[in-house]
Amino acid sequence: MPSTRQFQVTFDCAEPERLARFWCEVLGYVLPPPPTGFATWEEFNRAQAAEDRNAACACVDPTGAGPRLFFQRVPEGKTAKNRLHIDVRAGTGLVGEERLAALEAECARLVPLGAVRERLLYDGHDACIVMRDIEGNEFCLD
Repeated sequence: MPSTRQFQVTFDCAEPERLARFWCEVLGYVLPPPPTGFATWEEFNRAQAAEDRNAACACVDPTGAGPRLFFQRVPEGKTAKNRLHIDVRAGTGLVGEERLAALEAECARLVPLGAVRERLLYDGHDACIVMRDIEGNEFCLD
């Protein structure tokens, strides 16, 4: 039996396009082209029933290497800690102060986009920074 190698990560959220655009900036992803027959996503959304407008959005890795991220509007807000989170690999292969500096630089880039720094976990060798995205979802700079 062949194994599945591709997957999508789905986020429940309040504002799918806003959250998708945030993650595009974080990861260097892009919004995919609009559906056939529509010049823009705005045109596509205008063609939808009012209750379906802006109900979902996706972003993709332009290199094709990373998973597609899908954002779907849900009526309820986030109420607890994520059971799954994204680790943004900003310090791969680095240790100690060099790793810490790379993570701090990435944190400084993301905060103006709306990310919130929660806390630094650092033991003198290994480090990660716990963050929240613009809707409060936890992620780590790793």
